[in-house]
Amino acid sequence: MITLGILIDAIALELFLIPNSVLDGGLTGISLMIQYKTGWPLGLIVSVFNLPFIFLGMKQVGKRFALAYTYALAVFTLFTQLFHHVAPITENELLSVAFGGFLLGAGVGLVLRGGACIDGTELVALMISRKSAASTGVVILVFNLIIFTVASFLFGVDRALLSLLTYYIASRIIDKVEEGLDTAKQVIIITDDAEPIADAIYKRLGRTVTISSARGLVSGKKEMLYVVITRLELPELREIVEASDESAFITISDVNEIIGKHVRKVDEAVVEELEA
Repeated sequence: MITLGILIDAIALELFLIPNSVLDGGLTGISLMIQYKTGWPLGLIVSVFNLPFIFLGMKQVGKRFALAYTYALAVFTLFTQLFHHVAPITENELLSVAFGGFLLGAGVGLVLRGGACIDGTELVALMISRKSAASTGVVILVFNLIIFTVASFLFGVDRALLSLLTYYIASRIIDKVEEGLDTAKQVIIITDDAEPIADAIYKRLGRTVTISSARGLVSGKKEMLYVVITRLELPELREIVEASDESAFITISDVNEIIGKHVRKVDEAVVEELEA
């Protein structure tokens, strides 16, 4: 899924957007501005910008995510280089925006569903949202508005508006493919022994867990865990549960609204203090 998503992204960028000088948001948008001015390979620029976020991803989300992130960047560099010298599919700006934005959103959505990303701004937004009242989506929106404002001075207002339209189309498609960047997930886990799983979730993800007694009609006495996490933390949570109890029963669903701050990530200093 990650490889297919990256392939679609590379086609969108190299065969639609870059030939028509259209930008994307996030670190990719900054990389595109540098690429337009210097001619350097896009994949290389994106990879260099994202290197610090691999370590941030390992710390904030987990090793599995960091490995997927690294793989995604490597494949992205390869595919963008392969398509760089291929003739653009169309030179019509509106068609490039429409189809480029659609493909870009579809590709990014597949990458996110595969448990990876190619843009570190998501991780920064996740960190800020954990420590403030701002949602992940709002943080990313503000960051991208800054990028498009800068683009209006460098490339003109028309080019910036086309880029903003591309970003809007891509973000809507991401929502359809991935169910939205800012969607929280509620997870219910039925297991024989909840304590090891709850402890690992708390230490590795910093999320508090609600534990209650449960009873299966056939299996008898069980324990149930309830936790609300972000999409990026799902792969790590699956790994935690599988390592503790391979026979555990798990359900995952979207959360439409959250009231209160009980799902905010616990400060690392608190975790270290409790472990001591």
